[in-house]
Amino acid sequence: MGGRAAALAGALIAAASVRPSFAEDWPAWRGPARNGISAETAWTDRWPAEGPKVAWRAEVGTGFSSFAVAGGRAYTLGHADGKDILHCFEAATGRVLWTHSWPSDLGDRFFEGGPTSTPTVDGDRVYALGRWGDLFCLEAAGGRLVWSANIARDPGLPPPGWGFSGSPRVCGELLVLNAGEGGLALEKATGRVVWRSAAKEAGYSTPLPFRRGEEALVWLSTGKAYLAADLRTGKELWRIRWVTQYGVNAADPVVEGDRVFLSSGYGRGGALLRLGTGAPETVWESKVLRTQKNPAVLLAGHLYGIDGDAGQAEAGLKCVEFDTGRERWSWPEAGSGSVTAAGDRLIVLTEKGELVVGPASPEGFRPTARARVLEGRCWTVPVLSGGRIYLRNAAGDAVCLDVRSGREP
Repeated sequence: MGGRAAALAGALIAAASVRPSFAEDWPAWRGPARNGISAETAWTDRWPAEGPKVAWRAEVGTGFSSFAVAGGRAYTLGHADGKDILHCFEAATGRVLWTHSWPSDLGDRFFEGGPTSTPTVDGDRVYALGRWGDLFCLEAAGGRLVWSANIARDPGLPPPGWGFSGSPRVCGELLVLNAGEGGLALEKATGRVVWRSAAKEAGYSTPLPFRRGEEALVWLSTGKAYLAADLRTGKELWRIRWVTQYGVNAADPVVEGDRVFLSSGYGRGGALLRLGTGAPETVWESKVLRTQKNPAVLLAGHLYGIDGDAGQAEAGLKCVEFDTGRERWSWPEAGSGSVTAAGDRLIVLTEKGELVVGPASPEGFRPTARARVLEGRCWTVPVLSGGRIYLRNAAGDAVCLDVRSGREP
């Protein structure tokens, strides 16, 4: 790595720990704290009988991209008419501000297809990654193209079997992607390659920066392992063999202090590892929580996540003790849906499109509000930002719900 690249990476230790100060923005996959938990408090689950007020609806095209919300704008990806489309809406009204599209294959192999990553907003730029390697940096306000690349062609990192699914992750001056055997880092301002890994298939998780002492590191996945690399250089520090039936490691790790929880579906299960000076040590391992697509959230010493694979009758929401792996309860009504959190409340979108809110408690899940908000298959994680909940289904029906606390009945 040259002097310029070293200078670019010099701020990474701070960048790996600094969190944005605007709690209402949700600028990237898993939010500003990268943990799926919102800091918002000015919202309510006291809804009228017909459900929360609908602020707006939109058609965004086939796919499973979640929302990024920042600077009064909401972004998501979809597929229609042979093209992938990056949509930018006015967050409060749903007015279309701009779109950016490019030719792309739907990729409907065993599921509906379409984009599966989420846009990333960083200051006045937005980054989007398509399933087949198309990567774009655009002006967030107007959609003007700043730079673009196709990482499958140059630097030649092949898409995994179901295409690139991890979202772009901004770390200081770098844009880090889960591509290749151990990641890819670009200069976020120009798209120039800073470091890259071998041209082998990546996994499907989003890069997760973390710290070990003074080291700035990043978690990545392949089809057979989770691994940690140095953010400055891309040097691999350790690799944990993690094999599933179809080579699908999609859920991001869940990190707390010197411990990390890894989990995958297809019967693989999860494990809690402790980080030390060498390779991580296993604290516990079991099949109690098998997160196929979306990672769990960690609240007050308990993991809340979707256990089981899509199509499995037993799939549902579970609560598991972080320290021990002991199951506290399961709630099968969620199916293979998704969960996020705000404060001490869980926000669940069931696989069949019901929005359910309830306290995050190890004593059981007792919903305080629920409403049918979407039809069809719903795997995509809901996003709470600015007192509004943004949701979508696989077919591309998107809805924004106004749950601002000032609207309480």
